[in-house]
Amino acid sequence: MKLPLLGGIVALVVVIVDQIAKIAVLSRSDQLAADPAPLTPFLDLTLRWNRGISFSLFARDSASAESVLLALTLAATALLAWWLSRSRSGLAAAGLGLIIGGALGNAIDRIVHGAVVDYLDLHAFGRHFFVFNLADAAINIGVVLLIIDLLPIARAPDSRSQRNPPHGAS
Repeated sequence: MKLPLLGGIVALVVVIVDQIAKIAVLSRSDQLAADPAPLTPFLDLTLRWNRGISFSLFARDSASAESVLLALTLAATALLAWWLSRSRSGLAAAGLGLIIGGALGNAIDRIVHGAVVDYLDLHAFGRHFFVFNLADAAINIGVVLLIIDLLPIARAPDSRSQRNPPHGAS
């Protein structure tokens, strides 16, 4: 499979699963906004509207600010798609697909709702760290995959081919 196609499929899957999860959360919006549902001892299902970028940074309530955030998201996605078209490893293609899919999932929210639907509340020891969604998780996992792809061990040649060079190679 060609690497840009792999990344594109990953991105499409992320967008679809993300939007299905958000539709499910929004179908219970009244209940979840008033009373979060525990999923694990450290993760609750809730509903929050994120008008900023990651972790609600630079949150703005104006239409022009939302338009700027949407434009930045789409520009970054276009650059990532260009990078994906030149990808040379499956790990990088999958990572870029996760980031693109997550960015598009959140961009769809901005277009449809004017804000991103966040629904997973991470907490421990009485502290709530942040509320995020599947798209955010995909973006973070994608970044980790890109970092791993940059590590020398991810790029190490096959040790067997170095021990036994083909005939005529020195």
